[in-house]
Amino acid sequence: MEAVFLHILNIAITASWLVLAVLLLRLVLKKAPKWATCLLWGIVALRLLLPFSLESALSVIPDAEPIPESIIITGTPTVNSGLEGGDQVPGEVPDQVPDSVISGSLAPVPGDSVDPVQVLVLVASIVWLVGILVMLSYGAFSYFRLKHKMRASIVKEGRVYLCDHIDTPFILGIFRPRIYLPSGMAESEIPYVLAHEEAHLRRKDHLWKPLGFLLLSVYWFNPLLWVGYILLCRDIENACDEKAIKDSDTAYKVS
Repeated sequence: MEAVFLHILNIAITASWLVLAVLLLRLVLKKAPKWATCLLWGIVALRLLLPFSLESALSVIPDAEPIPESIIITGTPTVNSGLEGGDQVPGEVPDQVPDSVISGSLAPVPGDSVDPVQVLVLVASIVWLVGILVMLSYGAFSYFRLKHKMRASIVKEGRVYLCDHIDTPFILGIFRPRIYLPSGMAESEIPYVLAHEEAHLRRKDHLWKPLGFLLLSVYWFNPLLWVGYILLCRDIENACDEKAIKDSDTAYKVS
């Protein structure tokens, strides 16, 4: 279990650099189509899914394995964050100062019966598993509670349903997704809302969002990935707004 946790931790660290790169690109590409930003988040998701890293001299990731998995069995643990130290004193052996400080603080004290690194990694692994269970339990509870509430909905047309117990439209379902609209929604608003929700369905957002949540459940300990998931959901909504407005403008010009 400890080896799996260290592998996940390394992936999370390297993915953090990608998240920072995407945050920077979002600022540069403000005027670009919104779907392009969603593709950038797809690169982050791919890094989280792949069990290995692609290394190159031009890579934005400083090191593919900042924390070697052998740290739990080696006598002198080492850490390679990829962050260089400051200027070296003449005659001093060059070193990555931040990494040497971290590694030194984790080194076992002679005479100790327990390796502090092994204890730390074991405790962190247990906390990590508990966090995954909490995230998945919360997601499952929210989904089934919402699905139970939607049992009171009625069919409007096709896969579009009306419900008295909701305030905003949304899509629910993985294999047979349905569009749910508030019963009190004005008829004049429905065509625009449906255009937005249909854009979600065409782009399979009802699959990408749950996948993003599953990845977040595994890497819940990384705050940058929380930021990434929140911005992903926002970018998905903006992309569908952009698509719905574009389609409505096209339909208006044709008519």
